[in-house]
Amino acid sequence: YYAAMACRLTIAQIRAVPQRRNADGNFDRLLHLLDVAARHRPDVVITSESFLDGYLAADARTDADDIRAAAIDPDDSVYTDVLGAWAGDHQSWLLFGCTRIVGDRGANTALLFNRDGALAGLYDKTHLQSHDHKYVAGDRLPVFDSDFGTFGVLICADRRWPETVRSLALQGARVILNPTYGMMGDFNTAMMRTRAFESEIFIAFTHPQQSLITGPGGRVLCDKVGDIDAVAVTTIDLAEVDQVRQSPTSHLQDLRPALYAPSAS
Repeated sequence: YYAAMACRLTIAQIRAVPQRRNADGNFDRLLHLLDVAARHRPDVVITSESFLDGYLAADARTDADDIRAAAIDPDDSVYTDVLGAWAGDHQSWLLFGCTRIVGDRGANTALLFNRDGALAGLYDKTHLQSHDHKYVAGDRLPVFDSDFGTFGVLICADRRWPETVRSLALQGARVILNPTYGMMGDFNTAMMRTRAFESEIFIAFTHPQQSLITGPGGRVLCDKVGDIDAVAVTTIDLAEVDQVRQSPTSHLQDLRPALYAPSAS
């Protein structure tokens, strides 16, 4: 089944504004929305950034100690146990935004559960500005292997740098899962269309109030906005990435890296 359907990917994006300092309440809402998503038999489900704690860092009253107190250990958490079981039961990949314990700090993390329900990987937000310095920064831009091919993850502001998207594309990613909490709207949509176009890739931007997917030709495939809990479901064809990258006008094929390095003076 998965080999035959490898090019078609159904993505369910969770759209809900989590409450700060209400992990249990946010988790209950997520379980309800996962029930809604399950009706569509998704291949991938994505929550927004730091969904579990409601993105505490954006609260001016919150400091790094509060962030650490809200963090979880993915290897010893009832939340991850339940989500792993859900992913396995529904044979779906699941990206869960939370704060993860890293020593005496907390990281802004996306946990990745595979179709078997195993914790298959994680990604820590790498580009920290202003209030995000309450987190410890990630130091890698990895890609992940799956039954539908190579994919990448960026969290919120990471998408603002074209180098992050391009790095994942050059590592073979055909789709980027982008949980976020911050900027949305027309300017962001233009940026997401540009990022997808210039690196010939799908980007699934998943905000508490917007579900946006842009494709390798710069098209918008999904744009659902609202502040009522909902699930946006979109099926994309990853073969579109292969077609664009193999075309005579492919950006990635015609890169000239030697020209882009700063010249020595």
